[in-house]
Formats: sequence, structure tokens, C-alpha cells
Amino acid sequence: MAGIEIDDTTADALRALADAAGLPLDAYLAQVAEEKRRERALAEGAEIFRQVTGDPETAAAFDAEYGGSAPARTAPRAA
Repeated sequence: MAGIEIDDTTADALRALADAAGLPLDAYLAQVAEEKRRERALAEGAEIFRQVTGDPETAAAFDAEYGGSAPARTAPRAA
């Protein structure tokens, strides 16, 4: 990966994930980055919705339908 330095273990793990997804590494990383951007946008939108409504019942119904706020942790997984 030009311009990015990562340890060999991480690079190997990323290559294995890309291979499992049937993608070249750069395409896989672009896909993961786009998924993370979408996840962040959805989480921000959900939080704004909760702030705007201010109604606990509406927020609870929203959470029941779409899921509550998820922790911002990332876990290795195939995209």
C-alpha cells in the first residue's frame, strides 16, 4: 500500500480478507471505507433524529425498528 505503513500481520490479515471477498486489496479497502462512511452517516442521522424528536416514545419506536446506537467499535470482517 503506497504511502501507508502497517505491520506485516495487519497487511496479511487485510490481504486475506480481500482475497476472501474476491477483490484486489485496494478495492476491498475502498469498499470497507465506504461502508464505514455509511455506518457513521446512519449513526449521526439517528442521533440527530433522537435530538430533534425529544420524545422518548418516538425514540424508543425508532430504536425498536432500526436498532439503538451501536458502539463505534470496528471488528475485522469480510465486506
